[in-house]
Amino acid sequence: MPSMATEKSDVSLAEEIKLQANEAFKANKFSQAIDLYTQAIEKNGENAVYWANRALAHTKLEEYGSAIQDASKAVEIDPKYSKGYYRRGAAYLAMGKFKEALKDFQQVKRIRPNDPDASKKLKECEKAVMKLKFEEAISVPSFERHSVAESIDFRTIDVEPQYAGARIEGDVITLDFVKKMMDDFKNQKCLHKRYAFQIVLQTREILIGLPSLVDINVTDGKHFTVCGDVHGQFFDLLNIFELNGLPSEENPYLFNGDFVDRGSFSVEVILTLFAFKCMSPSAIHLSRGNHESKSMNKIYGFEGEVRSKLSDKFVELFAEVFCYLPLAHVINEKIFVVHGGLFSTDGVKLSDIRAIDRFCEPPEEGLMCELLWSDPQPNPGRGPSKRGVGLSFGGDVTKRFLKDNNLDLVVRSHEVKDEGYEIEHDGKLITVFSAPNYCDQMGNKGAFIRFEAPTMEPKIVTFSAVPHPDVKPMAYASNFLRMFS
Repeated sequence: MPSMATEKSDVSLAEEIKLQANEAFKANKFSQAIDLYTQAIEKNGENAVYWANRALAHTKLEEYGSAIQDASKAVEIDPKYSKGYYRRGAAYLAMGKFKEALKDFQQVKRIRPNDPDASKKLKECEKAVMKLKFEEAISVPSFERHSVAESIDFRTIDVEPQYAGARIEGDVITLDFVKKMMDDFKNQKCLHKRYAFQIVLQTREILIGLPSLVDINVTDGKHFTVCGDVHGQFFDLLNIFELNGLPSEENPYLFNGDFVDRGSFSVEVILTLFAFKCMSPSAIHLSRGNHESKSMNKIYGFEGEVRSKLSDKFVELFAEVFCYLPLAHVINEKIFVVHGGLFSTDGVKLSDIRAIDRFCEPPEEGLMCELLWSDPQPNPGRGPSKRGVGLSFGGDVTKRFLKDNNLDLVVRSHEVKDEGYEIEHDGKLITVFSAPNYCDQMGNKGAFIRFEAPTMEPKIVTFSAVPHPDVKPMAYASNFLRMFS
C-alpha cells in the first residue's frame, strides 16, 4: 500500500506533467500533449481536468471516439464539471451527432445558468437540431429520389459577354482550359456556372462506368504518383503539380480521397481534379474519402462553400457525384490503395470490394464504412476506432489481408502525419497525407509517393505548405461548428 507521502508526490508530479502537457497543447503538439496527459492520469487518475484536457487534444486530432470516452470519464469523476460535458458535446457535434451534443450542452447550461457563452452555444445547438428534424421531415425516401444531374442541361445556361474567365469550347475539356481555370482560381476568380456544371456532369459520366475497385496498370519504365488528403488546400495542390508535374497520361496520379472540407478552397480543388479527369481519364484517378459525404460536407465547410461560390443546385449535384467515386484501387496487382483502411473480419477478398454497391451515402458499418474510416494501430489484432467510426487494425490484420489477396503493400491516407507520411506494420502499410500545415495550425509536412515500374518501390517526396490568400480554414463551416474549433 503506498504511503501518504508517495500519494502526495504522485499528485504533485501529475500536476507538473499536466502543465507540460498544456504547453505542448498550446504549441499545437497534440500527440505529445496526449502522451503527457496520459502520464498525468497514470499518476493521478481521479482528476477530471486531466481527462477533459486529453479529450480536447483528441478532438484536435479528429479522434472523436477517444475524446468522448475521456470526457465521459471526466464527468463520471466529477458530475458537476461543466468542461467535461462541454468537451463531450463538442466531440459529438464534430461527428454530426447533434442530439447527443444537445444533451451535453443542456447539462452545461444547468451547471452554469448565468454563463452567456454556455447560453449562446446551447441556442446554436438547439437551432441545429431543429434544422436536422426539419430536413428529416421533408426528405424524400431514397427509393423515390431522382438524379439531380439528369435535370440539368448546362448548354441552356448563357455566358454573359462580360465574363472574362476560362471557357470550354464545345464538349472537350482541354489542357489549355484547365491551365487557364487554375490560373483564375489562383487569382481568386470564379468559374462560370455553365462550365462548372459541364465539368461535374462529364465527371459523373466517367465515374458511373467504373467498378468499386479499380485496377491500374503501370507499364515498365513508367511511373505513377499517389497523393493523400488535400482537404481544400488548393495552393498546396498547385505546389504538388509544380513539384511533380501536371497530370497526364505520361504522368498519372491517384488522389486518395478527402479532396474537400476543412480548407476553404475546396471548390477550386474539386473542379481542378474533376477537370483533369474529364481531360484525360487515365491521367488522374480519384478515390472516395470519408469527407466525400453529405454529413461531413454539411459540418466541415464544403456545403457552405459550394452555396457561396456556386449554388444550392451544386450542393445536391456534388453529393450525387461523390456517390459514384470508386472505393479503392489496385496498382499492378500488388499495391492496394484505399482512403481509410482494412476490415473488422478476416477473409475479405478483392472480389468482395468489387461487389460493393457504392452508389449511396456511406453507411455506419460494413465493408464500405471500414474502407473509408478505419486506421492502423501499433498493437496486433483489432480495437475500437479513435474516431468513433470504423475500427483500428494491427499489422497481423494487414499481413493476412495482403497474403489472402496476393498483394505486397497497403497505401492509405486519412490521418495527418508530422512528416506527411508514416510507414507501419513492418513496411507493409504506408500512410500518405498531402495537406501540409493542415488547417493552418498542425505544422506538418505533406507528402506524395512515386512508384516506378517494374519494381514499384515507393519513393516518398515530402514538401512544406505554401502561402495562400487570407481566407481561414473552415471559413464556410456553420457558425455553430466554428464556435468549438
